[in-house]
Amino acid sequence: MSYFNEGFTWLNDPLNWTNPGGLLDRLTEHLVISFWAVLLGCVIGWPLGIWLGHRGKGGGPVVTAANLTLAIPTLALLTILPLTPLGFGKPPVVVALAVFAVPPLLANAYTGLRSIDPETREAARGMGLSGGQLLRQVELPLSVPYLAAGLRTASVQVVATAALAALVNGGGLGQIISAGFGIGMSNGGGGQIVAGGLAVALLALLVEGLLALVQRLVTPPALRVRKRRRTAVTVSTG
Repeated sequence: MSYFNEGFTWLNDPLNWTNPGGLLDRLTEHLVISFWAVLLGCVIGWPLGIWLGHRGKGGGPVVTAANLTLAIPTLALLTILPLTPLGFGKPPVVVALAVFAVPPLLANAYTGLRSIDPETREAARGMGLSGGQLLRQVELPLSVPYLAAGLRTASVQVVATAALAALVNGGGLGQIISAGFGIGMSNGGGGQIVAGGLAVALLALLVEGLLALVQRLVTPPALRVRKRRRTAVTVSTG
């Protein structure tokens, strides 16, 4: 029997879902870790990106510096952070994944505000809007599709990477995979490893699909048409 067949057999066993520490428990842990990591990333990335985009100065170097953090392996952070006062468990996992989530959130927030037509800003100022009113009534509503795109990218990355939480006893679906390696490939662990990997992949795809729908819903029809036109021009000239 191949490992994939063993994996599907493992998934079809109800006890593997409902037992303590089973798939449902690990899925809940995975979602909780991912939620807090993305939320922390939003708290850091969105305000900074929005402020830089509204200000219009100094954004490029900050976005570049944030993107450089993507070069830091998440595994390295998960190895280092447990040695700090955060200790082992979920806190270092949330912080490490939040570091991974900040760059797309920050970059898309900054890009969203800077992509607004300068004439739109001038018209708003001509109507007497203050800086704060301009941000709240014009810039933020027009940049919502970009914020949603950043949230989509960050969420999928975090969900897919959160499986590494098992390395520091942080829980999540990675524990299924880790336990499979502990059992051993020749003792039936291969099927459990495949099952855990499939669960992580399917969850990431589900999050991608749901947030893609959300992004489409918050994108005004006029912007969708403009994007399709740009795509069509690119294809015809390519």
